[in-house]
Amino acid sequence: MRIAMVSEHASPLATLGGVDAGGQNVHVAALSGALADRGHQVTVYTRRDDPSVPTRVPLRPGVDVVHVDAGPATRISKDSLLPYMGDFAAFLVDAWTIERPDIVHGHFWMSGVAALDAADRLAARDGRQRIPVVHTFHALGVVKRRHQGAADTSPAEREWLEPGVGHRVDQVIATCSDEAFELKALGVRNGAISVVPCGVDVHAFTPDGLTEVRDRRYRIVTASRLVQRKGVGTTIDALARLVADGVDVELVIVGGAGAAGVDLPDDPEYQRLDALARRLGVRDHVTFRGQLAQQEIPSVLRSADVVVCAPWYEPFGIVPLEAMACGVPVVASSVGGLIDTVVEDATGLHVPPRDADAVAAAVRALLTDDARRRAYGRAGRERVEQRYTWTKVAADTERVYNRVIARTERATRASHAAVTEPGAHSTGRVAARRATLPTTVSGRN
Repeated sequence: MRIAMVSEHASPLATLGGVDAGGQNVHVAALSGALADRGHQVTVYTRRDDPSVPTRVPLRPGVDVVHVDAGPATRISKDSLLPYMGDFAAFLVDAWTIERPDIVHGHFWMSGVAALDAADRLAARDGRQRIPVVHTFHALGVVKRRHQGAADTSPAEREWLEPGVGHRVDQVIATCSDEAFELKALGVRNGAISVVPCGVDVHAFTPDGLTEVRDRRYRIVTASRLVQRKGVGTTIDALARLVADGVDVELVIVGGAGAAGVDLPDDPEYQRLDALARRLGVRDHVTFRGQLAQQEIPSVLRSADVVVCAPWYEPFGIVPLEAMACGVPVVASSVGGLIDTVVEDATGLHVPPRDADAVAAAVRALLTDDARRRAYGRAGRERVEQRYTWTKVAADTERVYNRVIARTERATRASHAAVTEPGAHSTGRVAARRATLPTTVSGRN
């Protein structure tokens, strides 16, 4: 099938190590590639943020990235992109007129706004059934506001536009059970939600391979963008407790600045974390590695005794999967997708968010028990091989696509049958039925 991925701010090309690379970039790139491996043709539409890049760039066989002209061709914070989604949608209408996809998959709420706008415009113009649209949110504004309050920089319109995307798409693909519960609370029907997790590259992230040399007896690693909600400060606080107890341990922090185009030393969150480590007397136990290319990360993870993921909240979280794939146990906040991926007392340990004492206790329990660490590492690797390979994620996603396309085709056939009913042009009954078909037959809210 022809699949259109819409990822307005997160380009799959950024997975090569740019400052904007994150979980959504990795997800879109890896899922597109795995779907191409299954014989599909995938086109990823992402906003042009550099005037020098070509309009169409082959990512790999079966996957092209198309740069959409929507707003200035420069890096812009994703929270400032909403005014350009109309231009994004107009570009999609033109592109899909030439190359009509069988299904559209939006990523992040603004991509959903643009994808639905484009699909509706095309259907109204051509008089055909709307191209089916499925959507993955990657993060929900209601959760972000709950945890960040006034610090949330999302546009005010997100409060009603985001639930509207959930109500109008043909199917929502949630990445974890916690997200599915949040979507139901927003009024998205249970039947309109499928749960398909993110995946991990089990060939790149393995227990065997190059391993970084460490400077102390024990090493903790954490990896994330440097934004406060990721809980890196909590991990530094936990490290100080371990050091105070005489544990010879170092903390390696992998991740770039929280804002695009900002060098690490100039980033306010880096400066805050640096000051925290100095105030707690553990700055010589902490190394900030900055942004690393994806291929550099496995050797760092393998060097860890424990990987700590201590966010305040996390829509999914790919780093725990990457650690588990490398055979390293994980200490994770019991939030969001981490509740699903990290199995308590099997592949790692759960701790409450923002609780440095709990993080320190969990890490200490693992550092002092070699057999337990090895057992968790083996179990983690087995879990990702069974559940979280991109091959399996792509197959599960394909099944959702097929169900949605089949549902749309049934709606189209029913609509055509209604038009040809005897007396269809002499009464208003058929017109009324045609108006309701998209919701009652295709399953949209």
